[in-house]
Amino acid sequence: MLDKPRIVENGNTGPVNSALVPRYGGPATFALLPTLDEIERDGRRADVKVVGAPFDSGVSYRPGTRFGPSHVRQSSRLLRPYNPATDTSPFAQVQVADAGDVSLNPFNIEEAIASLESDATTLTDDGATLVTIGGDHTIALPLLRVASARAGKPVALLHFDAHLDTWDTYFGADYTHGTPFRRASEEGIIDRDAICHVGTRGPLYGRSDLEDDKRMGFGIVTSADIFRLGVESVVKSLRDRVGDRPLYISVDIDVLDPAHAPGTGTPEAGGMTSRELLEIIRGLRGLNVVGADIVEVSPSYDHAELTGIAASHVAYDLITLIADNRSGNHGA
Repeated sequence: MLDKPRIVENGNTGPVNSALVPRYGGPATFALLPTLDEIERDGRRADVKVVGAPFDSGVSYRPGTRFGPSHVRQSSRLLRPYNPATDTSPFAQVQVADAGDVSLNPFNIEEAIASLESDATTLTDDGATLVTIGGDHTIALPLLRVASARAGKPVALLHFDAHLDTWDTYFGADYTHGTPFRRASEEGIIDRDAICHVGTRGPLYGRSDLEDDKRMGFGIVTSADIFRLGVESVVKSLRDRVGDRPLYISVDIDVLDPAHAPGTGTPEAGGMTSRELLEIIRGLRGLNVVGADIVEVSPSYDHAELTGIAASHVAYDLITLIADNRSGNHGA
């Protein structure tokens, strides 16, 4: 296939120029960005790497998130280089590339976790920041391990999700999509003074779920809190909690109401709108974001790419936060 003309700004190679090539043609890399191989072939390095983690062996209900990375990439074709919400062009600020998918054993959860930790370590050896597209939420644990190791200390965590994901076990298994943040707390890789769930809702197994969660240090901003208090108030509370600590952001797409994201494994009624989620993420501008993931997109339950489009826009705004941080542009 012939090389496609790309937008180049500030020496950074960006998306395929869609004024010259139809968006629906060619490979569906994230936002039509160059692959990591293309960048490295030119003797350059990527500052931000978008990587897929197609793994769903940790799910407790609907399967299918192993197909999430390819679905989000397909849904990202309409993303454009300029972000008017922040008045920035993230792909011009830093070099962003699609690093493809890591290979994870679907039959052995612990091996898959170890593989992702190893691959994420290798991908960040050159100082790059990862934005990972899952896959189920099991993948957050190895990514937090790497982020903490790179930071040299426990990292702050903002966890956008309908669920707590701090349960101890499912069917005797320590590692599932419902346990990553309990394991992270036990391993001491998250800062107990700077961790918070955002958008939680729905029934729990019992009051003890909340009591356990509180003992781990988590704050909780429910979806009802967002409705009652408003985005600005929520953003202020999150910024106050995180401060200037290195911050990891983990977004389970089921934080959105099923009306906005039907394509997920464990949907719960009464969730956030995509507008609220994006505005909260944009409100974190200037914080020291050292890694992020967007998980639990299950395309077999999606309609008209609603979930894929929402997830791709979330990933785009996460990249914008990281690009701002790495380029020293912290906004107003």
